[in-house]
Amino acid sequence: MARNCNRFYYRDVTSQDSISAAVTRLSEAQATRVPCAPVRDLIGTDDLPAAYAVQQGLVQGRVAAGARVVGRKIGATSEAVQNQLGVDQPDFGYLLDEMDVSAGAVEGGDPISMRTLLQPRVEGEVAFVLGRDVDPPDGAEITLETVRDAVEVALPALEIVDSRIADWAIGFTDTVADNASSGLFVVGREGLTLDELEPRDVTMSLTINGDERSSGNGAACLGDPLEALRWLAVQAQRFGDPLRAGHLILSGALGPFVPFAPGDRVVATISGFAPLSVQFEE
Repeated sequence: MARNCNRFYYRDVTSQDSISAAVTRLSEAQATRVPCAPVRDLIGTDDLPAAYAVQQGLVQGRVAAGARVVGRKIGATSEAVQNQLGVDQPDFGYLLDEMDVSAGAVEGGDPISMRTLLQPRVEGEVAFVLGRDVDPPDGAEITLETVRDAVEVALPALEIVDSRIADWAIGFTDTVADNASSGLFVVGREGLTLDELEPRDVTMSLTINGDERSSGNGAACLGDPLEALRWLAVQAQRFGDPLRAGHLILSGALGPFVPFAPGDRVVATISGFAPLSVQFEE
């Protein structure tokens, strides 16, 4: 978790009471699986430090309950998803070990339970595992080469995004506060180095029960999933919590996200990788 990160998140525009109330509203929605009203009435529509303060409060609460941070996710990187959400810029959130349901993608693996989800959608993307920290000295620029050199391996991924906000009626501060609308994630076991794969050149097809429901390519993710990673590294350092070796990074959707239901089988085929296949149950 961030060291002394609250100095980056809090400011006078939004009161601590309002931030705490937003944390409580989202936490109760998750605990009860009953979607709640947006939190922008509490934190405003453009106070991003306040929105990230709410996110930090949610994550710290889950860590206090025993969860462990294992990486980050980048949200709203593709124009298709930005249009679906009604936003015009990316955001980021935290990945926790309790969100990892990758065992369901192993041959013969059990179906993935939807018992913690409220209004899930699924998207296909490229994930990165970092082999070194991305924390250059003050003043040093974080470039594409910086993050490329930090990547140990790329993996295929499914992100199950979710919203505690009723009917996905979100503004940008709502999705930021809600840990970037995170839910669960699945990553494949067989990765490729960046000598073996150029992320911007990949293509993606996502099927549900054999019917293609989403498609896209690496260029749809901020022009290059590595550019998305660079953007995240800059933001993470700015907020005082740099990316670290061993972190898993979900770089963002390669195509539109789509809804699914218990009993559905979802398969993401990303060029260069073996297909990633999971089934869901209530």
